[in-house]
Parts: sequence; C-alpha cells; structure tokens
Amino acid sequence: MTLQQLFQRIGDNPGFLLFYFLIIPVAAIVAGFLGKGEGHLPPWKYLYATLIYLVSVPGIFAVALNIYFFLFQKGDIMQTDVYMQILPIVVMLITIFLIRRNVDLALIPGFDKISGLWFMLFATMFLMWLLEKIHIVIFSYLPFQYLLGIFMILFALIYIGWRRFVAK
Repeated sequence: MTLQQLFQRIGDNPGFLLFYFLIIPVAAIVAGFLGKGEGHLPPWKYLYATLIYLVSVPGIFAVALNIYFFLFQKGDIMQTDVYMQILPIVVMLITIFLIRRNVDLALIPGFDKISGLWFMLFATMFLMWLLEKIHIVIFSYLPFQYLLGIFMILFALIYIGWRRFVAK
C-alpha cells in the first residue's frame, strides 16, 4: 500500500479521522474547565502532554507533507486534501491554543522536545528545498525511498548539530 492509496482510503472513509481530530480539542476544553488553574499539576500536565503529542505528530506530518507537495512537486493548491493536509494542522493549532489558555506550555512535560522536533523538521525541509533550488541535487527525479533516506540523514545531522549547540 502506498501513501497515496492510504490517503485515498482515509478520504473515502473520513469518520474515524474526524472523530480523532474532534475528540482531542474537546478533551482539551473539558480539561480546561475541570482543571482550571491546576494545569501545571499532575495529572493535568500529563493529560495536556498527551493531547499535544496526539495532535502534533499528525500536524507535523501534515506540514511536512504540504511543504513537500507544494515546494518539491509543485502541487496545485486546488488539489489539497482537506482531511489529510489541512485538518491536522488546524486541530493542532486549536488544541495548543486551548491548552495554552490554562497552563504555560513550558510546564508541560516534553513540550520542549516537540518544539525541537518542529525546528529540526523545518530546518531539514528548508535545507532540502535550498539544495533543490540551487540544483546540486535534483530531488524531483529521485525515487521516494532515496528522498526519504536523504531526508533522514539530513534530519540526523541537524539533530546532532542541534544537540551539540544547546548542550549545557
């Protein structure tokens, strides 16, 4: 099964996806009411961390997919899949906004890790875009597995560099 086939199946039957992306912000709203002013205390901070990770992983993937689709494949904006390319990003932003209203995100366990992941992902995508624009390597003619391998190597190098840069 290819990613395109998976996305097509999800697009044909979006019920589970819609439920998943609806229940997480609802849980953040309910937790905000029940744990008003106690978001920095257990168990609320762990619930918030779980909710952030549940929306950030698909949201980050959707952003990376959009960047790849629009920058490298020169995709048409009118062909954007709302369920797979827009909904995860919107729900991620809404959920983080709802959680931020009740607790400082610096107090959420692991939030610094997910923000570091965001930074490394965008730095890697920017580097790949820059390399493609100056025609050192033409990514559009490479098979997807080679592109994925290059992406993972660049991601690892940026990760190692970032760890050395912020090491105390």
